[in-house]
Formats: sequence, structure tokens, C-alpha cells
Amino acid sequence: MRYLMVPLLVLMQCSSPQKEDLDTVVSEEPYLIILGNVQDAGSPHAACRKDCCAELFENPDKNRMVVSLGLIEPKSRSNWLFEATPDLPRQIKILSKEAQSDSEIPDGIFLTHAHIGHYSGLMFLGKESMNAGSVFVYGMPRMENFLADNGPWSQLVQLRNIAIRGLKSDSSIQLADELTVTPFYVPHRDEFSETVGYKIASPSKSALFIPDIDKWSKWQQDIVDEISKVDYAFLDATFYDSNEVNRDIAEIPHPFVIESMRLFENLSSEEKSKIHFIHFNHTNPLLNLGSDESKMVLEKGFKIARLGDRFRL
Repeated sequence: MRYLMVPLLVLMQCSSPQKEDLDTVVSEEPYLIILGNVQDAGSPHAACRKDCCAELFENPDKNRMVVSLGLIEPKSRSNWLFEATPDLPRQIKILSKEAQSDSEIPDGIFLTHAHIGHYSGLMFLGKESMNAGSVFVYGMPRMENFLADNGPWSQLVQLRNIAIRGLKSDSSIQLADELTVTPFYVPHRDEFSETVGYKIASPSKSALFIPDIDKWSKWQQDIVDEISKVDYAFLDATFYDSNEVNRDIAEIPHPFVIESMRLFENLSSEEKSKIHFIHFNHTNPLLNLGSDESKMVLEKGFKIARLGDRFRL
């Protein structure tokens, strides 16, 4: 059995690792790793004058990167990235070290939609940066057209920095060693592309990744039923409640954490433990491990996704 070398960088930056982390240190089984848990615009947030950002402008927190997942298949040292964020350079560095890969370019990048934190990291694949060669980028039809028809992203296509691979909703693609990825539509603000979540599965375990959705009630699927079908659920938790932002919340709908906890309150402890909240706005107190809100979420049996958390598939 080959040992997975856990980078010192990740160990130093992670806080309160899940039990699953410890179990996956020695394994040949595929696993997921959290590479970011913050909303698109990061933390600290541009032009923010609130207390949540003031100290971070002076002393940035290296744990705070925009939401992303890594998928690693240790036997072949293959790895895939979910979301191309503004923090892509650091995220692919961690991902390649985790996979013990000779290349710092993932075997593929899966995109959920065309909001800034979820695709803008593709810029680092261009000639001004890595000048990568035909990196597979997976996206739905509108996402594919958006990249191909609009600069500067179209230049990535024209110069063959990326090779777009089209996806179909509810249609699985197979990766190495019986790993499958299945996109599915979710309701969200689809100005430039559709929005999808992903089901990531091995023969033994599976995970949902839904970093953005308007409200659970707007989805044609029953989120409680979907959670019952998987082992892990990484779910949109952009805002803890409606008091965080001085904007019309109707313009930026997301499931509030307090709403999700009410929806899931009657689940068994086993089902609750599958739920890992992710994609936190800079105002969200769940970014602070020591906050009263974080403690409450954990006490109620839910989990909070943190950089470096690992999950065996």
C-alpha cells in the first residue's frame, strides 16, 4: 500500500479536521479535499469596511480561499478540480502535492456556472500565466458557449490553452477507476450560463456538491431525499441569516444557514453529519471557527467545510 503524503502546508492551515481526514492519510482509495470554502469575492471582500474584513486586510488568513473541491485518484495520481477560482494558483499547488503528481495542471476542471468565483481562475491557464496546453474544462452548453464566444475566455479556446468538454444534465461521465461525475441543474441567477451541482461517485461512496442555489424550495428535487442517497453533501451556506448584508436579499437569494438547519432539523444524526456547509460570504460568522454560530451549527450535528478536510470515496 502506498502512503499519501499530506503536505505540511495543508496541515498547518487546517483547523479541526474531520474524522475522515485521519482515515484517509493511508489509502489507495479516491478522495475529495476541500480547497476553499468562501463565496466568490473572497475574504476580505473588496471595499468592505466591516469588522469582519478590517483585520484581514492587514493580516490575511491563508485558510480563506474561494470555494473549490479537489478529487484525487491515488493509484494513477490523477486529480480533478471543481471550480476555477481566483485562488487557482494556490489550489492547484495543494492539489498536485496531494496527488503526488508530476504536473501542476489538473486532469480536468469542472465548472458549475459563470459567476466570478467559479470560472475566472481560468485566466491563469492563458499565455500571460501558465500558457497551458489543452486542459480539459467541463461545462454545460451555455457555459461552453459563454467561454467560446466571449473574450478573453475565447482566447483560451483559440490558443488551445483549454479544451472544452460538453456536459449534459443528469448524464454521467466516467473518470479513472470507476469514478463518475454527474451534473444536474439547480435554480440560480443564470445571466450568462446555466447553473449545476455535481454528484461525484465511486463504487462505494458518493457526494453532492451544490455551492450555489437560490432556495431549496425552488429546486425540482427534494434536497432531503437527495441527501439520503449520498455519503456527503457540500451545500450552499452563503449567508447565515438575512441580517448580514445591506442589500435587497431578494437580488441575491441563497438558503440561509438558519433556514437549512430548520429544514434538516428532523433528520437523524447520521443524516445531519453528511451535511457540510460551504461557500460562505465574507460576513458569514461560520468562517470563524470560534464564533457562537459555528459552535451552534456543530452542536446541532452539522459540519462546516474547512480548507484541507478530506473525504474518502
